[in-house]
Amino acid sequence: MEEVFAFIHAALPWVLTGLLLAVFFARSTHRKKTEEKNDDYGIEGMCLGMCFGSAIGTVLGNSIGIYMSLGMLTGLVIGTYIRKKDCDRTDDAK
Repeated sequence: MEEVFAFIHAALPWVLTGLLLAVFFARSTHRKKTEEKNDDYGIEGMCLGMCFGSAIGTVLGNSIGIYMSLGMLTGLVIGTYIRKKDCDRTDDAK
């Protein structure tokens, strides 16, 4: 049973990375066809994901680089799904 847990522990980051990349590329291909504006939180998600991934990697005591990369990728995928609201700023204080 310990061998199964060792395999899952070694293979899980690679499987998650593959799934997240598949979702990201499917989403980016669809977005290029529909619109050209960058109106999502992809960059902000990457930054937050890198912070959370490095924190999780530090707490678990495993390879911090893998968790940082997975956090960035997860943040990028989540950030591309969240759209920014259009806010028209006008100077009303004249």
